[in-house]
Amino acid sequence: MKKGGWFDRAVPALVLAASVAACAVNPVTGKRQFTLVTEAQEIELGREYDRQIVAEMGLHPDTALQAYVQELGMRLARNSERPHLPWTFRVVDDPVVNAFALPGGFIYITRGILAHLNSEAELAAVMGHEIGHVTAQHGVNQVSRAMLAQLGLGAASIFSETVARYSDVANAAMGLLFLKYGRDDERQSDDLGLRYMRAAGYDPREMADVFEMLARVSAASGGGRTPEWLSTHPNPENRYERIMAQVQALPQDFGNAVVGRDVYLRRLDGLVYGDDPRQGFFRGSEFLHPELRFRLRFPDGWKTANQRQAVLAGSPSEDAVIQLTLSNAESADAAARAFASQDEIRATAPSPTRINGLRAATVAFSAATQSGGTVEGGAVFIEYDGRVYQLLGYAAAGRWSAYSATVSRVAESFAPLTDPAILNVQPMRIEIVRLDRAMTIEEDARAYPGPVDAERLALINGVEPGARLEAGRLVKRVTGSRPPTS
Repeated sequence: MKKGGWFDRAVPALVLAASVAACAVNPVTGKRQFTLVTEAQEIELGREYDRQIVAEMGLHPDTALQAYVQELGMRLARNSERPHLPWTFRVVDDPVVNAFALPGGFIYITRGILAHLNSEAELAAVMGHEIGHVTAQHGVNQVSRAMLAQLGLGAASIFSETVARYSDVANAAMGLLFLKYGRDDERQSDDLGLRYMRAAGYDPREMADVFEMLARVSAASGGGRTPEWLSTHPNPENRYERIMAQVQALPQDFGNAVVGRDVYLRRLDGLVYGDDPRQGFFRGSEFLHPELRFRLRFPDGWKTANQRQAVLAGSPSEDAVIQLTLSNAESADAAARAFASQDEIRATAPSPTRINGLRAATVAFSAATQSGGTVEGGAVFIEYDGRVYQLLGYAAAGRWSAYSATVSRVAESFAPLTDPAILNVQPMRIEIVRLDRAMTIEEDARAYPGPVDAERLALINGVEPGARLEAGRLVKRVTGSRPPTS
């Protein structure tokens, strides 16, 4: 088990604290703007949800890589309009191609985007763009607008603690919901990122290469899995051309500008590429977890997601959810009693049972929703290998009867994992090598076959298929093997 949107949960807390509108000067534009969030509140907001993101997504374990990204980020932030913020730059352990920012100076880079970048200057472009969202207060402006709207609607009637635990599940099922900026904000952040990387001495032409890479990743997905950095940052038309036009208008004194290709690539050696199967993976509708040594089968046709703290499945009609998490109780019975005793829900008395020889307990429950409706469901608690697992299934009132048997079958499929091929599976990794002779990516792939094809290798190396690479060039290979499919 390895996301919930901070934005929706941040607004109610700030609404309750806000009583009057205020005007402040935007640090980037110098113009006065409407805001309901002070800088101190902005920083506290970022700190609070930084803790949540770290818990839900997890940090990449390479401390040297973390220190490298933090140092580079600080070099850029010192050249910004808000150098005094508590700037924090983190590499999150996520395979998607993404980068995002929270108000207050908290910037996140995924290992997925690191694997697709090919120079320190490209990384500086990505980080500079995200710094721009913070310095121009794009997130703060959105929070203020949402606060104002909710003050008009009456926030107390919109949010309630009773529903928080269930709405969080729904948010997680959709993935981590980040701010989505408009085109004007994106253009401004592009411009600011370009300014910051230039001030730090980096070659500004590398920013255009980032947009080209993102377009190639999107095309390689066949229109399916768009890079998160494009889906959460609407891509203005001609973005590549716009940045190149700005670069070409600059004084062409790039001779001493830093690209930092080799120094960056060496940092990637050993980086996990793609999903880490040690943290659990799906084989069809079956979920397998080598580290925790269990298996579980979800219904065919349901949408599934493996998050760091939960495994989730949503019904095709989007009217039912199944969630597997770890409980902090010492036994299945204790977990069931604690769940049933909550004031926010109505529950039956726990019923002891066994699932594939494992001690378990079940509870039926109902709970109110924030819209005034009701959800009904069942919770199953299973003891295994010194841990207690909680499997929660629920649907809107009146729909639960159509799903209760399905959730029961999922719970009954929980079993120890014993297949050595699964227990010993390892992730694919990036290997950085120096070519001993000139060759194409295709020739290198044939000479050193791995788990990904030459087209994918060309993409992560930032070269076109068929391009001839010079001797002595550092290139990325992918080692290891994909998890067993049967």
